[in-house]
Amino acid sequence: MYISEPEIRAALTYEALIPAIRQALIDYSAGLVTQPLRSVLRAGNAPGANNGWFAVMPVVAGEMMAVKTVTFFPGNTAVGLHTHLAVVELLSRATGEPLALMDGRLITEMRTAAVSAVAFAALAPPQAASLGILGSGVQARAHIQALRLIRPEMRDIQIWSRHAQHAQRLADETGARAVPIQEAAACDVVLTATSSPEPVLQGSWLARHALVLAVGATGGSLRELDDEAMLGSFLVAESRECVEREAGDVLLSGAKVQAEIGEILAGKTAAPSGQRMVFKSVGMAIEDLTAARLVWQARQSIQR
Repeated sequence: MYISEPEIRAALTYEALIPAIRQALIDYSAGLVTQPLRSVLRAGNAPGANNGWFAVMPVVAGEMMAVKTVTFFPGNTAVGLHTHLAVVELLSRATGEPLALMDGRLITEMRTAAVSAVAFAALAPPQAASLGILGSGVQARAHIQALRLIRPEMRDIQIWSRHAQHAQRLADETGARAVPIQEAAACDVVLTATSSPEPVLQGSWLARHALVLAVGATGGSLRELDDEAMLGSFLVAESRECVEREAGDVLLSGAKVQAEIGEILAGKTAAPSGQRMVFKSVGMAIEDLTAARLVWQARQSIQR
């Protein structure tokens, strides 16, 4: 069975995905998930920043297994294609039987935003009233939708992009404001969702109580946050192992992960109060399996 992106869009909601991702992150930090580090190969299709990559992400959890193959080709924008493309295969853990093959692009988009929504709910200051977004692409849009579910009263959303017209278009479509980067960076919560190879967010711009959700620029040589932002913050990761291997924000700054979000959610570690925090995510296969399971279950209920 192949499940297309339109079918996934009809079956998968943030209302179901966010709590499922929350439990998946708790299970991961509790050692209930078998998930090797992703294997990444460079495509060698183009020089420099347009060189794409291909990754394989397997996982075993609960009653199911899954493997996602995902590609990132920065040059796709110029030819009208998504930069991230993916396929998820869902299998029975009991028999190894393939259950479904799904388009993985939307799953990747939504589970990334859902992870940030879980972190936002756990870590954002109670008084947080403003959200600044660096970036204006797919993840910026998805995060606005997901974070509004967590805190609908937070209506002050400010967007910056290297391309001012892109920021203005997204702002017009979502009821946000397009602003200079320093203004977006001064918000209570700051989302970095860029593919920048070098820091775009300076720690000196951040509020002392800010929460930074850093989801972009995945790769050991890429980073969105400067040393001051990283070293002056309490660092929370979705996975120590994944972030310390794959995140340039961590590797190039020398910052140390002080807690996994699953540990905080389970009450095993307390998040500091009134201190600036950075939540760094790079994406994990358990998140893809969690989303794919929801799609599968929704399809099964329809067929009954």
